[in-house]
Amino acid sequence: MNLTTFYHAKKCICQYSTDMCQCKDIFLQIKSFYLWESSFRVLFVYKQAIILFFFRKMKKVLSCVCLYALLPLFLQAQHANSIPIVPAGEDAFLMWEKWPMQRLGVRTYMRSTYDRAGGNEHADAGHFLFMNGENENITLDVNGKGILYFFRSNHWHGSPWHFITDGQDHVIAEAGTADPVNARRDIKGGGFIPATPFPRPLAWTWGDTKGADLIWTPILFEQSLRLAYSRTHYGTGYYIYQLFADPRNLSRPISSWNPQQAPDPAVVALLDKSGTDIAPQHIPQQKGNVTLNREKILLTTIQRRNSTVRAFKLSLPLEKATQLERIRIRITWDDATEPSVDAPLCLFFGAGTLHNRDNREYLVKGFPINIRFDTLQHKVVLACYYPMPFFKSAKFELAGITPDPHTQLGYEIRYAPDKTQPEWNAYFHANYQDFPMPQPGKDLTLLDTRGAEGHADWSGSFVGTSFVFTHKGELGTLEGDPRFFFDDSQSPQAQGTGTEEWGGGGDYWGGENMTLPFAGHPCGVAKKEQAKDPKDLLHSAYRFLLADMMPFGRNAKIQLEHGGENLSREHYESVTYWYGLPAPSLLKTDELDVGNVASESSHEWYSPQSSPVENIVSRYELGIDSFVLGSTSPEKIKQEVYPAHKEDGRYTQGTSTFMVQLDPANKGALLRRTLDYSHPNQKAAVYIADGNADTTHLQWTYAGTWYLAGANTTVFSNVPKELDNRVHIVQTSNRRFRDDEWLVPPALTKGRSRIRVRLVFVPVNQELYPGYAFPGLNAWSELRYTVYSYVTPAFKVK
Repeated sequence: MNLTTFYHAKKCICQYSTDMCQCKDIFLQIKSFYLWESSFRVLFVYKQAIILFFFRKMKKVLSCVCLYALLPLFLQAQHANSIPIVPAGEDAFLMWEKWPMQRLGVRTYMRSTYDRAGGNEHADAGHFLFMNGENENITLDVNGKGILYFFRSNHWHGSPWHFITDGQDHVIAEAGTADPVNARRDIKGGGFIPATPFPRPLAWTWGDTKGADLIWTPILFEQSLRLAYSRTHYGTGYYIYQLFADPRNLSRPISSWNPQQAPDPAVVALLDKSGTDIAPQHIPQQKGNVTLNREKILLTTIQRRNSTVRAFKLSLPLEKATQLERIRIRITWDDATEPSVDAPLCLFFGAGTLHNRDNREYLVKGFPINIRFDTLQHKVVLACYYPMPFFKSAKFELAGITPDPHTQLGYEIRYAPDKTQPEWNAYFHANYQDFPMPQPGKDLTLLDTRGAEGHADWSGSFVGTSFVFTHKGELGTLEGDPRFFFDDSQSPQAQGTGTEEWGGGGDYWGGENMTLPFAGHPCGVAKKEQAKDPKDLLHSAYRFLLADMMPFGRNAKIQLEHGGENLSREHYESVTYWYGLPAPSLLKTDELDVGNVASESSHEWYSPQSSPVENIVSRYELGIDSFVLGSTSPEKIKQEVYPAHKEDGRYTQGTSTFMVQLDPANKGALLRRTLDYSHPNQKAAVYIADGNADTTHLQWTYAGTWYLAGANTTVFSNVPKELDNRVHIVQTSNRRFRDDEWLVPPALTKGRSRIRVRLVFVPVNQELYPGYAFPGLNAWSELRYTVYSYVTPAFKVK
């Protein structure tokens, strides 16, 4: 805030007489001429001229005493009621210092071509929501205002792809498309067509990634996004996109994507700096050397209010790097009883080992994290540029050291003031997990924030993983899908097609190594027989999330299949990176159980065309249902993993209306619907009204469209040859239960303790493929509605 401006404002006010009765009106007028940034600095518009404009219109004005009495309360109220601006589009990269910031009203989803039956059919290729023309095989269909931040396919397969934004079809191809049969033989570099929107390092093809086509160019859509493949041979893919409750709170407006416009050169230049020191240079720092002569060593404790670590670097003697790679780095924020970072050095910095068998300069050349071998200086430099906020102190320690009085380690920590209010910031975490013997049938839980560091609820964002998936060179573990759950959802908001896909590769990277700004496979030899050291058989990968980070408001569960059906017994290790504040930004404020008469009555649920109550026995999509114990024994005992359970509810082709409770201090809301996914392509128009208003004069406001594409019935087509025409294999899984979400704009919830929701069914006349209708009835399914209120996290620095 510009204190000089307020000094002049005070002088102006003091020239006039006092009238305390005018205080409220004048401050409301002045308030409208303030713009609040995410850092909460007050910008005074037109400075003194605006204040004087108001004062000339006043008959009676405030005294200096009145100003000093009310101004702190005014500013405090603004801090409490303001939401940080969310970096959007290219700003999500350029404003990377905002990485730790809370993101209210932002939801991230990862969809893919995964096997709906929970297995690994054809390595998760060829599963389509539905098909239209021969060259329009739909893998993603979304309504709302949002941004596609990531697209991944295996090689050129599926290309030409249709990126259909707001009804406009943009055809995107890859160099291998023209002659896919001979592309591997004839193409070395490749690229996307058109090339303009997809420059490196925002986009990479399989020649660089060793198997995948990757796009990080932000693709904006105002109303809808649809992705379709022209060919179905080996048609795999996963996609990460965000939807927003309040587009007005974004750093830039969302307008429909224009593929003729090249990305901002500043974004390209920034990401090109990956592997270098990207943090501010001329800021306070602490650096030095320590002798590793004790099992545990304190590097430093920084005592400083409201600051952010911008760079954390370690240097190890080159000849001793592998001996030191398992030392633990521990970072504790604000005198907490437990460290928020506790991980082996190598895995924290993105690699499963510091063994550099082919003398590369970089094992990891990531944007936020890198490992560089400086052979001239005979050292290995480990660097982390994830911004790490703290509010009182930051303690950096090393532990698990084998004492050696002849070995030294260098460190450098740079930090800077951070004016973001603590409740809108979040602590950086890196949590290590070791899975020497995974449990058959169960996902590996890389992170469950519930109860972390003694706190039940956390709000923040999931921002990446670094993980070892085999110590023995067994690459079949890579068939395991990532599954991520946020804020009590029973359906994963993120579901992928495999572990190497999550790490930016395809076909197991061909066993080769690669390192990109946000994904990589830094460790592991291509074939077992090529191993010259046991560490050659250790394979690891990393995936860092920036623009495609995944916010949560109460909890996060990050899970990974081990092998295609959770039956691998390989030794896994993982480090999960996340930002978290030990206070929720989502509060569960209500739940409507449709089918329960008492619950329907208390929520004034009304749906005159609704079906009778149905009892459904089914499952969520959570992996395989069962597996066989002792497959070589004659009895072959079947072990059930995810048993079916019963839910009740209704469906309608008309209208449903109900009332739900909100926190009156809410900053928007999230509705979660539990539904029967056997009803295909469910769509409804959403209207909101004040729950406290007179029912005879309700004013319904259209809020948007709630749409869930597809069903538990899909069409499978993974034809054997590149140019074969598609086939139509209809598959219906036994998983009918699903949780789906919809964001209520804060303008329709602000100050309200109750809202009425009206859902008007919208028919969708979509066939599974031409001439073949979906087997289920197109209707709106309602089993349960769970209501969450977005709030300012109730966090105070102790």
